[in-house]
Amino acid sequence: MRKPMLSNQDMARGRPVPGWLSSSAAGKEEAMPRAIWSGAISFGLVNVPVRMYSAISEHKLHFHFVHEPDESPIGYQKICKLENEPVPDEEVVKAFEFEPGEYVFMEDEGFEAARVEGYKTIEISDFVPYEQVDPIYFARTYYLGPEDGGEKVYTLLLRALEESELTGIAKFVMRDRQYLGALRVREGVITLEQMYFADEIRDLDEVKPSKARVSKEELLMAEQLIDNFAGDFRPEKYKDTYRDALCEIIRAKRAGKEVHRAPETEETAPPDLLEALRASIQAAGNGRGRRSRRTRASRNGSSRDLSDLSKSQLDARAREANIPGRSKMTKDQLIEALSEAA
Repeated sequence: MRKPMLSNQDMARGRPVPGWLSSSAAGKEEAMPRAIWSGAISFGLVNVPVRMYSAISEHKLHFHFVHEPDESPIGYQKICKLENEPVPDEEVVKAFEFEPGEYVFMEDEGFEAARVEGYKTIEISDFVPYEQVDPIYFARTYYLGPEDGGEKVYTLLLRALEESELTGIAKFVMRDRQYLGALRVREGVITLEQMYFADEIRDLDEVKPSKARVSKEELLMAEQLIDNFAGDFRPEKYKDTYRDALCEIIRAKRAGKEVHRAPETEETAPPDLLEALRASIQAAGNGRGRRSRRTRASRNGSSRDLSDLSKSQLDARAREANIPGRSKMTKDQLIEALSEAA
């Protein structure tokens, strides 16, 4: 049965557009998500019963393959490659290809036997500073909410994590696979960062570039270009413009309007590096923020020299420059103040 669709008249009359086609849908309140896992956080002799929820609700556009002449959806069948015949679901089993062409069949009992003790437990083994965990290990974020009746022990762990400013490193099993995880607090909720194991991270040697020489001028100009774009991270600033453009095209095509293809730009040979840097800096405008001021000072040769001095030497220079409030400044603040006074 085909799903009802909005007609052109509906759109013209201002009737609601499906949420997946509205760029404002992301800001609307959604229903409580369904728990995808339940168990307990365990550390020492303490157990915190929790439910796991996905922290992400992606706004993807889902496209379907359709038979154009009659607008019928295209279906898919499981076909046996040897017999070239459809296979019923009850004859489909999971198998691991141990050697090329040699399969080991796996049934539910095999997965059950592999389950480690405490497979319904997020078992914390260590507490570490969060900043020590390289973001490359993070795969996906989940929210952990308390089970009914477990609010007090949940709050206890939450407060302890906040006060210690540490992250709990744990292992847990979900959907027939064991994961590494990092427990931390975000806006009053315990979150679980699903992580990769160390041996899942690829070695950098294969992609690391060979050493290339860059001039001091090129480096300083590159730093200035970075400064021109420096600022605080504001996630709401970044929008999925490609999705928005697709939504507009879908609306236009549904209304019978002609869609014009964007012109392709011709690829040109890479310009001279210094000229490209100069042009980029000019286009970006004046730099902003603390680091921009430091870069301007470094072009005069002062900031790099200052960073090599001890705090007492910086204090002496600040006294000579008559910089106010110097006695309460940190080393970085003294370098910044001296750079600006240069």
